[in-house]
Formats: sequence, structure tokens, C-alpha cells
Amino acid sequence: MEVRSLGRSGLKVTSLCLGTMTFGNQADKQTSFAIMDKAFEAGINFFDTADMYPLGSSFDKVGSTEEIIGDWLQGRRDKVVLASKCFGKMGPGANEQGLSRKHIMQAIEDSLRRLKTDYLDLYQAHSFDASTPIDETLRAFDDLVTQGKVRYIGVSNWRSWQIAKALGITERKNYVRIDSVQPRYNLLFRMIEEELVPMCLSEGVGIITYNPLAGGMLTGRYRPGQQVETGTRFSLNRAGELYQERYWKEPVFAAVEKYRAWCSERGYDMVTTAVRWVIQQPGITSAIIGASRPEQLDASLAAAQAEPLSAEDLEWLDHLWFSLPRRREDR
Repeated sequence: MEVRSLGRSGLKVTSLCLGTMTFGNQADKQTSFAIMDKAFEAGINFFDTADMYPLGSSFDKVGSTEEIIGDWLQGRRDKVVLASKCFGKMGPGANEQGLSRKHIMQAIEDSLRRLKTDYLDLYQAHSFDASTPIDETLRAFDDLVTQGKVRYIGVSNWRSWQIAKALGITERKNYVRIDSVQPRYNLLFRMIEEELVPMCLSEGVGIITYNPLAGGMLTGRYRPGQQVETGTRFSLNRAGELYQERYWKEPVFAAVEKYRAWCSERGYDMVTTAVRWVIQQPGITSAIIGASRPEQLDASLAAAQAEPLSAEDLEWLDHLWFSLPRRREDR
């Protein structure tokens, strides 16, 4: 498993990162343990989670993913680069979400308790909070690093201008800088290449991508005209509509069918090729892979050892994205 530096920092992480948002909902505790065992034994040292996971959970279940990871981590903590996030709504109260100092300070204590550790290697803002001054958020994160509860700071789903503004504030005020960003990125969604990737390459910010399989579309599991299945990401409470809006549409199905045929002609595995493409792109530090069953990891793990895609392959794969219609809200 290839190891890469996270941005300009000294932190080393594997090119594949285990995503955990299925743990506690689509995967029970025993299955989640088996998934983590498999990833760890394959050489992955980088695990990513969030306080609001599992995906699509109600308030009585948020945080259960971290609890499962915390139980598994016992005896292995120093061998894992552990990342979590805050921002999501953790309860009905007005201050139980967002990136205010109040919520961040409560969120880190709750995450550390659930994860049964006294520090996080990487703590990330799960989204941008327009209702809170960036200065307030960055100062709170800086304090967490000073207190030893967090080693590095990152963000997720931030636009390039928001990160650039934050980097300017951290330099001016001598706060700990942002070392990573976690955006959506795959063969069917490449908006980050326009501004975010160049900015990260210029400023030494690592890129940890999620959704390398486009919510499962690039696995070949779904066919045109198929109905949404229960128990999949496209049907989950509070999350299913989002994923359907992203991918469950005619042009995407058409692109996937072209991709299926192209992979079949060359004897390529659809999953392995999609993940390999992501970790081969400029500026990408690590791609987050996930599963609801251990065997689902096999094809994704194979991407770490797969031969690099050729220039001819990359040129053909470009057509998948460039053939899709654009929307102003895409990012």
C-alpha cells in the first residue's frame, strides 16, 4: 500500500482510506469489525469517520459509528491515522450543529469519548458554516491542537475560495493551518479540477476524496430503468434523496453503460479501474473506500496494486465526465 504525505505536513497516510459511514446502519458491529480487519490487514493505516455517522441515521443513532470504531481500535490506536469530523446536526438544539466555538468544543469531547482515545490525528470541518465567522472556527481548531486533542486540521466540502481565505487568516494570526480538504471526486464528477485541485497543489493542501464509485454507480450494480432498492445508499433516510439527485439520472446511467462496455472490452474491473483513476490523479493524497460487507472491499483494495492507467485509457475516461450535462450548483 503506497504511503503519501498529507499536503505539506509530515503526516503519512495510505493512498486508500477506509470510510466508515455504513457502520451501525448498513453494517452491524460484527460486520463493521470484519471490514476494519480486512482493510487493516491489507495495509490501510488511515480511517475516516464523522460524529454524525452512520449515514442516514436519526438522533438516537448518531455517534454509533464512532463507538464501533472505538471498540475496534483498542490495542491498535498507535497504528491507525484516525480522522473524524464535526458540523452535522447532533440533536434538536440550536447549538448542536455547525462550526461555532461552542459546538466544536463539545463535539471533540464527545468524539474522543466515543472513539475511546485522547486525541485525533485529523479533525475536519464537515461542511462550511456560513453563519459562523471563519476566524471563530479556526481559533477553536487552533486551541484543540494546542491542547493536544488534535494533531492536524482539515475541512470537507469547502470551496477553494473558502480554503484560501482560511489559509490567509491562519497565516496572519499564526493559527494552525488547514492541511487537507475532503471533496467529492470520481469519474462522473470532476468539478474540483477547475479551481480546488490547482489551489491545493499551489498551497500544499492534501486532498482526501470521497465517493470514488459515485455512490455505487461505477460498480455496475445499477442499470437504466431500475428502481431504487431498499437498504442502499439511494434509499437511506435523509441521504437517499441527495444521492439520487447526484447520480440517479438518465445521463449518468448512459455514461455508466459506456464505461461498463469499455471495461468489459479490456478485461478491466469497473471498481478497481474507477478507484485507480482517482488515486492516479494530480494532487490526490488518498481516496476513501467503503463497504457494507467485507467482500465489497476486494476490488477497491486491488486498485492500490493495479498498474497505472495508460495515457490512452485516461483520454477515453475523460469522455465520461465531459459528456455529462453541467449544472451551476455542481461543485
